[in-house]
Amino acid sequence: MIETMKSITIAAPFSAREQMLLSLRDAGIVQIKEMRQSCEASSRITQKIHALMLNMNAISDEAGKSAAKMKQEKLGKKDFDELDERITSVCAEKKALEAERLSVSAEIGRVEPWGDFNPDEVRCLEKQGFSFSFYTLDERVLEQLREDESVKFIELKDVSRMKAVALVNSSLPHDVSAREFTLPAKSLSALRLRLGEIEKNITGCSSEIRSAAAYLDEYRLRIKELEQDAEFECARATSQEADGKICYISGFMPEESTDDFRSLCKENRWAYLIADVSDDENPPTKLKYKGLIRIIQPIYDILGTVPGYREYDISSWFLLFFSIFFAMIIGDAGYGLIFLIAAIVMNVRAKKCSDTNILLYVLSATTIIYGALTGTWFGSLSVLEKLPFLQVFIIPSICNYSMELYGIESVYAQNKVMQLCFILGAAQLGLACVINVIHKAKDKDLSLFGDIGWFIDVIVLYMMALYLVIGSEVNFTIVIAGVAAGFALVVIFGSQSPSESFAKGLKAGLGGFFTSFLDTVSCFSNIMSYIRLFAVGMASLAIAQSFNNMATMAGPVFGALIVILGTVLNIVMGLLSVVVHGVRLNLLEFSGQLGMEWTGYKYEPFRKTVQTEETKEGVTK
Repeated sequence: MIETMKSITIAAPFSAREQMLLSLRDAGIVQIKEMRQSCEASSRITQKIHALMLNMNAISDEAGKSAAKMKQEKLGKKDFDELDERITSVCAEKKALEAERLSVSAEIGRVEPWGDFNPDEVRCLEKQGFSFSFYTLDERVLEQLREDESVKFIELKDVSRMKAVALVNSSLPHDVSAREFTLPAKSLSALRLRLGEIEKNITGCSSEIRSAAAYLDEYRLRIKELEQDAEFECARATSQEADGKICYISGFMPEESTDDFRSLCKENRWAYLIADVSDDENPPTKLKYKGLIRIIQPIYDILGTVPGYREYDISSWFLLFFSIFFAMIIGDAGYGLIFLIAAIVMNVRAKKCSDTNILLYVLSATTIIYGALTGTWFGSLSVLEKLPFLQVFIIPSICNYSMELYGIESVYAQNKVMQLCFILGAAQLGLACVINVIHKAKDKDLSLFGDIGWFIDVIVLYMMALYLVIGSEVNFTIVIAGVAAGFALVVIFGSQSPSESFAKGLKAGLGGFFTSFLDTVSCFSNIMSYIRLFAVGMASLAIAQSFNNMATMAGPVFGALIVILGTVLNIVMGLLSVVVHGVRLNLLEFSGQLGMEWTGYKYEPFRKTVQTEETKEGVTK
């Protein structure tokens, strides 16, 4: 359920602002309202965090996989600062060396075709009055130079299949095309010697950086401490000042923490105000899970979705339908066994059963059950033939091998599965209408009759979906009358509100006549949308059967590899389909019928995230 929140305000002497924030952080029950995301002080800390992360990433990159095996050591703050300063210096030195290596390597590549010579000897001749310029050109241009008596040059050894010349106290005529070669600063041998020195120095830098992998945990700890300090500075910047004597701060807290909050305020002699959340406030959402329902939290965390404070908590229904959708999309009991084995391995390795672990157990169980009911084990009929006891669990009318095992037409079995999808759709969307009716009945909200209208529409449009897709018989009089009655209820009562008159609500409903019509069409498409469960499940089965057929033609060794590859590929595609389709049906179709927009944000109180030994003006921070 969504816990009730309280709006609070605390006031304290301005001189005690630091102590007030530290005490609030230690208590960890108040989420500061409109917390500033950055300030000048937090920006400086963020820069330090960025610098630490750069060094930590450099160490991780150098150490590679060996970093995970390296025993971690602890450092005091002073020693850590000295280490980090040294790593910063070595990283900068390595970066400069790598840039020089590129430059020297490029210079070697440029000079190497000319051979190893000492450019200082050429410069010495230039000091004696001789000027030299070097060019590469083709044979035709060289003949042109030979004919020009004004140009004095020396022919050199060919360079990269081009003719090379050294002009002596001469300049190249403007109509002659050639590429000039500038003298290098050092000889080729000296450049190669320098490159070797650079490589040696880079290796030394890498070794020194790599050795710091023993302090990666210290880096992570320092980063967390700085992040905590940055949040503290933002909280300080958020607190308001009144006349330079009083400071105050506002926030939200769960109602169950009221007693602890009062005790904290009395202990510190703060003035405080506790009030109900007003309609114009947007408090955070704190979900309180009961029993097994808490295993839905990993999915919420992955999706990053949080219901709004005034919206419904549909965690139990989300978990129920998501488990069913997961089973139908994966659709294979064999794959369910793989998930079950993975869950057991995770459980054994972790030596405890986490919520994620339990969720995987539930999903694997539902997948095994559904796969067993449809007779699907690794997409192979031969499994059922070799293990006939598995046929005991099959429901013939939805079996994927109904023709081979029971002589039932495949089309009939497929139609039954599609009907099951539509039943799930109508049940989930109808449930949303019932939830709305119950909730609104408590508030004596007449718009509940609009939800009754939607419920009628869901039922008759479900009948229409069966008629259009699988050809079921339908009484069109009932369908038309049902849609008309439901539509009328939506238009008349859908915009009613306890705070407004019936006439005003009716006027708003009639004004949204066309929108209600489009919503009715959308309701039909939402029911049709559930057929994706059948389509994705059948696609997964077809892929598995295709790989199995290829495996039978490839021999035992390659056949086994093909089956393994096909299984892995199918499972990965199935999991992606669960995210795309299984989650969508809950977050869009079901939530949309409930009127939910998932606009909430998670309750994250101002609290300590890591213990530090630093002090701030004599107070432990």
